[in-house]
Amino acid sequence: MRKHFLDNIRWVTVLLVLLYHAVYFFNNKGVFGGIGGFVSDPKGQPQDVIMYILYPWFMMLLFLVAGISSRYALERSDFNCSRFIKSRTRKLLVPATIGLVVFQWMTGYFNTQIGGVYQGIPDMVHTMPLPTRIIVCIIAGIGPLWFVQDLWLFSLLLALIVKIDKERLYSRLHKFFDTHRRAATGIALLLGFFAVWGGAQLCVPHPAPDDLSGLLNLYRPATYLVLFLLGYFIFSVESIQQRLQELALPMLLLALVSGTILIAQTWGQCNTDPLYLMNWRTNLYAYSTILAILGCFRAWGNKETPFSRYMTRSSYGIYVVHYLVVTSIGYMLKVYTSLPPVADYLILLAAVMLLSPALYELIRRIPLLRWCILGEKQTK
Repeated sequence: MRKHFLDNIRWVTVLLVLLYHAVYFFNNKGVFGGIGGFVSDPKGQPQDVIMYILYPWFMMLLFLVAGISSRYALERSDFNCSRFIKSRTRKLLVPATIGLVVFQWMTGYFNTQIGGVYQGIPDMVHTMPLPTRIIVCIIAGIGPLWFVQDLWLFSLLLALIVKIDKERLYSRLHKFFDTHRRAATGIALLLGFFAVWGGAQLCVPHPAPDDLSGLLNLYRPATYLVLFLLGYFIFSVESIQQRLQELALPMLLLALVSGTILIAQTWGQCNTDPLYLMNWRTNLYAYSTILAILGCFRAWGNKETPFSRYMTRSSYGIYVVHYLVVTSIGYMLKVYTSLPPVADYLILLAAVMLLSPALYELIRRIPLLRWCILGEKQTK
């Protein structure tokens, strides 16, 4: 039986990613990838609060849900790891490699322009030889596809674990959770927090600007792998999900309180700074929010509507293509118009919410592009 609450968490979170990018594009907190804000005071843009609310947890949540979904996918295929990897390679690796050359280079072009504007060199990419310019645009086009690349690597690792472990660990955990339901849930949730917080400590605190160490803080493999494996081994267990449903309101209260305190104490800081992400308060807010969302959606969001059915099918493709809309429209608004800031935000938000699904629908109707960009099977 399909768990609609997981589908709903996934597509709702993707919509929150679109909202986040529409706000962060004009941030003045120094978050990498934006084109700059509208005031110089880092505490002067109240709309940036959306970044503080969302960034600590929304990608963590996507990885945890991916871990849960991977568990169910392997169960449906009778733990056929070869079939699992083949499916994940088409769905994840193809868009993150071939898709870069076919489509995402356009995102990369605007990213290079945005970087030039931010550094005061608006035509920086045009000074490069053409072959170098092409390579730079392709690499710069990765954008949000770092999530896809991480997830493919985690899927490979999971398949190896399943091959070696042969379900012994999961069976023991499942038996323990069912036998000692309340105590086991408390232990699992507490250890889960320390695992997430511990994974965050593997960020590079002070990345050098002239090397690639900063990429580790973008991909955050330790943190996201922990969430992925927690999803697979713990949060896919029915008794744990049931217990989270019972704890939904207390967890929601904890998330609201911890988030309010965190934002009040850190307002004005860069919300993607490694030290910010390594802080225990940031991880407490992130982890409690994830648990609250799982419990609340299981309690009140475990249903399907025509719209949710469409979004379940389409949200991944919308995620893959949306950043071209953000970078192209946002760049043109910032460089070529003098509209009031509120107009820039509203136009960009409307564009990413409306044009991203439209672009996805166009691409999915062209068989070759559908495979190259979205990793979806070509329709006959």
